[in-house]
Amino acid sequence: MGLTSLEKIIALQKNPANTRNLCILAHVDHGKTTLADCLVASNGIISSRLAGKLRYLDSREDEQMRGITMKSSAISLHYTSGEEEYLLNLIDSPGHVDFSSEVSTAVRLCDGAIVVVDAVEGVCPQTQAVLRQAWLENIRPVLVINKIDRLIMELKLTSQEAYTHLQKILGQVNAVTGILFSSKVMSERAEKEEEEKDKEKESQVISGDQVYDWSAWLEETDDSNLYFSPDQGNVVFASAIDGWGFSIQQFAQIYSKKMGIKAEVLLKTLWGDFYLNAKAKKIMKGAQAKGKKQLFVQLVLDNIWSLYDAVVTRRDKEKVEKVVTSLGVKVMARDLRHSDPKVLLSAICSQWLPLSQAVLSMVCEKLPSPLDIATERVEKLMSVGARRFDLLPTQTQELKKAFLQCSSDENAPVIVFVSKMFAVDTKSLPQNRQRPLTQEEIAQRRELARQRHTDRMAADQTAEEGQSAGLSTAKMESLTLTESKEEEEQKETFIAFARVYSGTVRKGQKVFVLGPKYDPALGLSMLPEGCSASGCVPEVPHLACCSMENLYLLMGRELEELQEVPAGNVLGIGNLEECVLKSATLSSSPACPPFTPLNFEATPIVRVAIEPKHPSEMPKLVRGMRLLNQADPCAEVLIQETGEHVLVTAGEVHLQRCLDDLRDRFAKIEISASKPIIPFRETVVRPPKVDMVNEELGRQHKVAIIYQVKEEASGHLSDTLHVDPSGLVTLTTPNRLATVCVRAIPLPQEVTCLLERSNELIRTVEQVNMSLREGRSVDVNLRVLGAIAGLKAQLESLLQGRKWRNAVERIWAFGPRRYGPNILLNSVTGYQRPSVWQCLDSAADKTGAQAAVNRDFDNSIVSGFQLAALSGPMCEEPLMGVCFSVERWDIQSTTLPPQHQDSISHEASVGSRVEGSSETSTQGEDTSAGLRAARPRPDVSGQLIATMKEACRRAFQAQPQRLMAAMYTCDIMATAEVLGRVYGVLGKREGRVLHEEMKEGTDMFIIKAVLPVAESFGFADEIRKRTSGLASPQLVFSHWEVLSSDPYWVPTTEEEYLHFGEKADSANQALKYMNAVRRRKGLYVEEKIVEHAEKQRTLGKNK
Repeated sequence: MGLTSLEKIIALQKNPANTRNLCILAHVDHGKTTLADCLVASNGIISSRLAGKLRYLDSREDEQMRGITMKSSAISLHYTSGEEEYLLNLIDSPGHVDFSSEVSTAVRLCDGAIVVVDAVEGVCPQTQAVLRQAWLENIRPVLVINKIDRLIMELKLTSQEAYTHLQKILGQVNAVTGILFSSKVMSERAEKEEEEKDKEKESQVISGDQVYDWSAWLEETDDSNLYFSPDQGNVVFASAIDGWGFSIQQFAQIYSKKMGIKAEVLLKTLWGDFYLNAKAKKIMKGAQAKGKKQLFVQLVLDNIWSLYDAVVTRRDKEKVEKVVTSLGVKVMARDLRHSDPKVLLSAICSQWLPLSQAVLSMVCEKLPSPLDIATERVEKLMSVGARRFDLLPTQTQELKKAFLQCSSDENAPVIVFVSKMFAVDTKSLPQNRQRPLTQEEIAQRRELARQRHTDRMAADQTAEEGQSAGLSTAKMESLTLTESKEEEEQKETFIAFARVYSGTVRKGQKVFVLGPKYDPALGLSMLPEGCSASGCVPEVPHLACCSMENLYLLMGRELEELQEVPAGNVLGIGNLEECVLKSATLSSSPACPPFTPLNFEATPIVRVAIEPKHPSEMPKLVRGMRLLNQADPCAEVLIQETGEHVLVTAGEVHLQRCLDDLRDRFAKIEISASKPIIPFRETVVRPPKVDMVNEELGRQHKVAIIYQVKEEASGHLSDTLHVDPSGLVTLTTPNRLATVCVRAIPLPQEVTCLLERSNELIRTVEQVNMSLREGRSVDVNLRVLGAIAGLKAQLESLLQGRKWRNAVERIWAFGPRRYGPNILLNSVTGYQRPSVWQCLDSAADKTGAQAAVNRDFDNSIVSGFQLAALSGPMCEEPLMGVCFSVERWDIQSTTLPPQHQDSISHEASVGSRVEGSSETSTQGEDTSAGLRAARPRPDVSGQLIATMKEACRRAFQAQPQRLMAAMYTCDIMATAEVLGRVYGVLGKREGRVLHEEMKEGTDMFIIKAVLPVAESFGFADEIRKRTSGLASPQLVFSHWEVLSSDPYWVPTTEEEYLHFGEKADSANQALKYMNAVRRRKGLYVEEKIVEHAEKQRTLGKNK
């Protein structure tokens, strides 16, 4: 197929029924970019000989060097099937786990996906992840089983064994889809059951227990179209590197003509347990039971195996000539003579079974067009956070029709979603690209050059030395000017990677930019009717206006300028960097809601502090980091309290790419990056029952004893501080007006995990409570209320036992930042405060007044807790899994001046017990006259915050303290001969193997392990070096794990002294981590630098 003109693509864009938006998804190194090369070559953009070697869509230098894709890039292809012409907007995405955020940006813009699976490796961790992402975005996948040549050349399987192996791979892929489907059905079933229960409760009381058969719905729901099966036409078998691929339909067409059997019959029987009875000339069932060859093996695989055998293995020229004539393909003489047999193989296969035809015809038949967008997907896209689609404003719900119609009419509202911003060099933009000159322009330039030359010659002859010196300075000035101009021109320009869902986008058109928190109901109420982005718009929260100055067609490495883009197409939009940070929803209608945020699989966890080599270049670094933050969907840029500029990335490879981009593209300065900043968490645990040598401990409370020894040494807070042996800390404010008693209790692990998972829900609870405290009514989605009630019920079921009695109702706050995995508990006797769960209570209005009275001091206690939870005493890292129980809170209100009493006395009476009433009353009589004219003291609240924070820290230190380390799950595929080396590297880096299993039909082992993030740097390189490249790990952030060793441990018993020695200087991993963090933060580290500083005595002379 020849090169498609831009005019042709523009014409095809106007027919959404024949447009397909698709992305290629797979695990790393499964052949996505090679497959994309074959599809690009079918349009004549690159040579078919270079397909697989050029990796056209990997346009970055580091992508070509590493051999992996690091960013998603789009290209528009033209395909003709019979009389129909199709436009395919193809997006190639990365497979490396560090760049899974790029997969999310690609998936959001597509309606379908090609999932590529390696025929040898089968379903890998990232294959499961991309299938899950496709499922969450509700897009339809088709399957390409790639690298079948490896079954022939590497594994040396027979065609029969290969068939069994391919069946297993299909089963694995379908198993992943089945799990996703069943979990969705179960959740829908649960929701329905809840609704039915509520209805029944309203109508009648249910008697007896009801038993539900959860699997019944699975049997009733039709899932036949979900699974991959060659006879359904959604599977292609391929070898992208050799340029061939086929679906069963192609062979069904070939053999129906040869054998005279209907194509429909062959289509149903080519894949499955069917064989050909040669005598009866019939297709029969039960090939496996009768020991016969299956049709697929006999008619398809045997032919491919024999072709490889003749061309690559034996190099039998006679047989090759027979094959070429029987297939009717034309092979060039130079291909037949070529020393590499793969060149000849590729020449034959690419004509006999062209990969692009098999894949593109499957895409056009099986993947939906933009017109076929599912109603469920539209509602999901339009329902953000707590808002349910049917509760959105009527005008917003009407936009659903525009989505489904995908209309490009003048009246249709424009709806565009920008999934990411990517940077391109300004010179590569179409308007700045050098165009070929016409003959007239060449002649004009030649004449000008001659004129300049003659002028220069004349000037040189007449000029004196002084004049020549003047000229040279002028030349220098002009040179410096041109250099500065070049520097300015080398700026990066941002292009928005977007898709039009409705309407037609025109160059220069003005639209609304909807922020993620934009509320269409509020926007519609604040804006006048019929308001458009081009007119004068009043200020609305999270709503801005922008102009789409430049529209581009994305063609891999190239961009083509467009005047307009109709609905259903992928495009690039220029000049949006001022309005859009990473992703955004653009619309001509203010009724449009912002789309749901993208689902990112990888969590940014690797942090480095960055500074310029030369401090004078700091402004360039700040600007460069701002650009990097915009260009990368997953990277985060922070400025810490210490003033450090911190870059947060998803992994080591991602970090390296970000640093290279910062150095070479965005900041263009020399930078120095710190060692990775490892995040830790601090927690408390129950007192251990055995000591470090597994001897049973006596009744002594070691931690409290050690703590009190330390306290006696410091002793400066002894008059206001008291620590109970049980761990209860009593602390009084410096002005002696308030006293708090706090105890730290470890939360059960299940509760910590639940709070961490539910942080978005807790944040919603906090927002609702804040609105109720301020007296504003909030309409909360019923589904969200149900989720909050579910969270409360789960907490109640997990917090069982005497010490947790009624604890869920007494929760005062969550922290840090009001939604973290720590709890503040109200155990103050006689203090009834509004519940955290007041959004679930019907009597929310009654408790509102109480909340207003108690707010000042209530907030002080909560703020102190939030500060304490944000930075713990061990190494100023956030706390996790700690419950602080406030057991006493006294305020001596009568010592306050009367003006202050008026505002606070209610709080004192409701929120505290007043101690020493007789003393305070006499003092009040003596001092009231003198203090009446005094001004109210504003430091009560501030001192209470500081005291509460200190009390929490002291209560934390009174319990056995532990560090929590961030852990990666590590998936490694390795062969049996390097298994020992993999285990060696894991053991050296504190890794722990969870399980290993052998992949059926191969000699590969799959090892699943956990590895501390702190030990993961250089891990992938070390594994590759030790195993000669035969194993490569995939690291994904998994969870937080408590380090078992106590960082403050010292030997106390006789057995411990015997075992560890007096110094106990054996390596304590937790202490090593803690001291490293303290050293980085500039905190005091208790360590001896030199222990024995005697002078070295040599055998010779004493010096």
